[in-house]
Amino acid sequence: MYWGIIKAILILPGTVIVFIPAVLLKVSQATRFSPVLTSPNQIWFWPAVFAAVTGLGLAIWTVSLFMRFGSGTPAPWQPPKDLVIRGPYRYVRNPMITGALLMLSALATFFQSWPIAIWMIIFFIGNAIYFPLIEEKGLEKRFGTAYLEYKAQVPRWIPRLRAWKQR
Repeated sequence: MYWGIIKAILILPGTVIVFIPAVLLKVSQATRFSPVLTSPNQIWFWPAVFAAVTGLGLAIWTVSLFMRFGSGTPAPWQPPKDLVIRGPYRYVRNPMITGALLMLSALATFFQSWPIAIWMIIFFIGNAIYFPLIEEKGLEKRFGTAYLEYKAQVPRWIPRLRAWKQR
């Protein structure tokens, strides 16, 4: 199980949050989009710190919920065996993606990088297409009416104000 989660983290968020932004920063050097590190005395630094810490915390929390209560990983090759409706999943169906988007927004802000900001938008659009067309259909097949009820009560992207309580 531990190798499975390590592999899932290295391949999925590792690519999205580390590898692609690093390539974008490298490629954009010496261009008009060259990265400039934000300093702590600039106004955008502290919201970026908040976004980074919140995104990382959300990512760790959701992965641990999948491992502890779902008996699986976030990776499609080793998905949870049980439907996880705990913690942030009671407010929004895709808190892992929210965490990734927060971390990407923090990176874009820290490096004042339009290429990373554009990558964040592309990442979101890709997920906005992938989830309803592929991911959710697979969850409906695996978890049946339990997932359909959850899907009807908990929004995909914008969190509920109050946690959904399963009946």
